[in-house]
Amino acid sequence: MKTHFDIEKIVEVGVISNELDYDRALIADRKLRLLSKENSHFKKLRMKLRELIVAYENLEWTDLHKLDDDKLSESEQSESIAEQERLFLENRKQAIRKKLKQLDLTQENLGSILGHKSKTHMSELINGIKPFTLKDLIVIHKLLKIDLALLIPVFLSAEDQSKIAEAVSKLDKPKVKLSPTDLVLL
Repeated sequence: MKTHFDIEKIVEVGVISNELDYDRALIADRKLRLLSKENSHFKKLRMKLRELIVAYENLEWTDLHKLDDDKLSESEQSESIAEQERLFLENRKQAIRKKLKQLDLTQENLGSILGHKSKTHMSELINGIKPFTLKDLIVIHKLLKIDLALLIPVFLSAEDQSKIAEAVSKLDKPKVKLSPTDLVLL
């Protein structure tokens, strides 16, 4: 299950292939705009990402004949998902920073504990440019005493939700069911 958009991987692949990744890229572009003022790595990454955004827009959004209700609905749903992900990452970042401040630790200190040597890499993790590993998040949970639900995305994509609902339905086991609150739309 893909729960996090890795900006550098998209840039490495060299193409945005769907509406959700496009909306994620737009959010990443805004994040990188702020970070690029401090670091040339982020500036280069943003330039490459912007090229991919423009290429996707030219491919998917310039032909008025392709813009039907389905395309607009897909776009709205993708925007909603990308925004939920952005809010999750922002809340996680704030929770980590708050705990670091309470413990008189820096991001660099946390990077040392996690075994990350580069200050830039730690910044990418905290800011959601790159995804944390599960091990990193468990260490942060245990060390900083942050609830795992704030650190690990616990939502399912609409596609995964649909597959699970279908599989549960086929089981025909009344005791096995998921409520709408278990399947939070993402």
